[in-house]
Order: sequence, then structure tokens, then C-alpha cells
Amino acid sequence: MSEQSEHSESGSGAAGPRTGFWRRFVASLVDGIVIGVVQVILLAFLSDNAATAVVILIGLAYYTYFEGSASGQTPGKKALGIRVLSLEDGGPIGYGRAFIRYIGRIVSTIPLLLGYFWMIWDKEKQTWHDKFAGSVVVPESHYPVSQWP
Repeated sequence: MSEQSEHSESGSGAAGPRTGFWRRFVASLVDGIVIGVVQVILLAFLSDNAATAVVILIGLAYYTYFEGSASGQTPGKKALGIRVLSLEDGGPIGYGRAFIRYIGRIVSTIPLLLGYFWMIWDKEKQTWHDKFAGSVVVPESHYPVSQWP
């Protein structure tokens, strides 16, 4: 059974193929570099604790804004041709669910990144933060973006 037909039988709104681990990993790496550059700049002006607190808030705003937008793409996801969509209806997750997804990233990290690795054996290739937000990460080629922020 092909990956696409496997997911289309699930009856979900986002019924096409899912993005694999390595594309998601590289997209996260790109986003981490973007936020890391901001942190290095802030460290030149703020104490370590203040810079860390500001970077956490910037990360929250960054992921909430980009993943909650109509495109569902951070710059890293855009570079890798992937996007976040609602599992239920295949549309954008919106800012509220993007916020929940960001908080879920923290939970996914706590037990030795188990929440991230969960996607390897999950039927819908969802991480824990995807499950919290009811989202999936899909290839842009199957779900074209009409407008990026």
C-alpha cells in the first residue's frame, strides 16, 4: 500500500502523505539557527538569563506566528518544502493551536526527546506536539501554499 493511499483511507482532512523524520529535523535545524543567531546578538547586550528569557519569548512568537499562519511554515519548513496543517480538516491550525503546539514542543523535549522520535512509529507521523495541536506535517508539493507571510 502506498504512503498516500494509506493516509487517504484514514478519513482525515489532511489525507495525503506525511513528511518524514529527516526533512523535519533539517527544517528544525534551520529554525534553530535563525533563533540561535538572535540569541547570540542578545547575549552581547543582556545577561545570560535575560537573553534566555527573551529568546524563549521570541521562539514562542516565531513558531506561533509562522505555524499559525495560512501557510503553516516557519522559514525552515519553507526551505524544506513542508508545512503544518490540521489533521481534522487539512487547513491551517491557527494561532491558538500553534501556541499549544509550541508548548507541546517543550513537553516533547523533556523525556530525552521522546516526543519528537514518536513520529518514527506513529501511523500519522505525529510528534507529541502534533498530537497536542491536532496537526500533521506534510510536503508542500501535495498541499501547495497560496501565500507565505
